[in-house]
Amino acid sequence: MLTHAQIWMAIDRLAARAKLSASGLAKRAGLDPTTFNKSKRITPDGRARWPSTESVAKSLAATGATLDQFVALISEGGRPPGESVPLIGLTEAGAGGRFDDNGFPSGEGWDAIPFPAVEDTHAYALEITGDSLLPTYRDSTHIIVSPAAPIRRGDRVIVKTRSGEVMLRELKRKTAKTLELKSLDSEQADGILAVEDVLWVARIVWASQ
Repeated sequence: MLTHAQIWMAIDRLAARAKLSASGLAKRAGLDPTTFNKSKRITPDGRARWPSTESVAKSLAATGATLDQFVALISEGGRPPGESVPLIGLTEAGAGGRFDDNGFPSGEGWDAIPFPAVEDTHAYALEITGDSLLPTYRDSTHIIVSPAAPIRRGDRVIVKTRSGEVMLRELKRKTAKTLELKSLDSEQADGILAVEDVLWVARIVWASQ
């Protein structure tokens, strides 16, 4: 059975092979540029939203790919056991150029750590430094972040805002217009962000402690 993450991963891979971002692929296919954005992959109430067959067909035509090639992108699966994932410190993640428009690791400054198989080929690790996130995360904890993982209320997430800030929060609630976020730092207040002020949100799927 195909999963939501596999289909979207295949679209991301199709875009990458054409040297495009997801929004660039949508635009080339004659679709609304936001059609494949991460924000469109989950409904405001947290349900998985699948790409339409029409949007996939137009994307294949725009890139010259066949259906068999698209299926091959799905069947490539995740990372093989023992493969490494990119690693950077949480405090360094907010520096410019660390992520592309889709929230995938990009640019310089990344290290790597070995990690067991993970379905998302764009998964990465962030290292926590200091004790500000205790008792949730202690110093030197490694967290694995999956841009492709569906996000629901109560998930711990990494959020990047249009101002460039990268923050670790718990998702309290998401609506069509806002994200309500719970701080894991006792010295920081909970907050609400307008959806238009958020570049991307990615789910934390594993922690080393």
